[in-house]
Amino acid sequence: MAARAPLLAAARAAPVARPPGAAPPGLGDSRRRLLDAIKRHGTATLREAAADLALARETVREHLNALGAEGLVERAGTRRGGPGRPEIVYRLTARAETLFPRRDGEVLGELTAWLLARGGEPMLREFFQGRAAARLAAARTRLAGLRGRKRLEEVARILSDLGYMADVAGGALRLAHCPIRSVVDVTHLPCRAELAMVEGLLGRTLRRTDYLLEGGTSCSYRVERRKP
Repeated sequence: MAARAPLLAAARAAPVARPPGAAPPGLGDSRRRLLDAIKRHGTATLREAAADLALARETVREHLNALGAEGLVERAGTRRGGPGRPEIVYRLTARAETLFPRRDGEVLGELTAWLLARGGEPMLREFFQGRAAARLAAARTRLAGLRGRKRLEEVARILSDLGYMADVAGGALRLAHCPIRSVVDVTHLPCRAELAMVEGLLGRTLRRTDYLLEGGTSCSYRVERRKP
């Protein structure tokens, strides 16, 4: 346990900062600290975690069970820490990794700006058009046989699955969230590809009535007419 001591002090003194709202509801301080400890060490047994957090083993066991039920911790085999039965080893799940600070969006926005400054706009346009076309092709099977309002609502569900938090309000398609905002803040190429994809899904021409980048509360579209 001596090798773990410096990390123990750090885990107690400086909990890992997270973006607002990242942690699931009900994740208290002790469970946050437990996740931080496992993150810092990579894995942990019940005995190691209890020593790290200075908590009773039964308390840590309850926390591990609760985090396992939340899909944040999983078993990763066993190892011997001394005489007796092997101890269960715990690690974080991919879902738990999303609770820790990430800079993907920031870096992606910087990369996009870097490419644009070096004449990479045609390449970016091709990328976003190809990305939208691939998602359009993958989604079409979900729309088979659907018409009118039912088709519009299924398109909203498809877009929500892609991270847009879409719904249908008053016959308009409303996208409350932009999952690639760091890129869209640099170039509108993804917006144009998105519009073409949604028109392809609906088989209709759309008119934008609200736009997040212009201070709107959503990116909203009104269905106009059938595409030629």
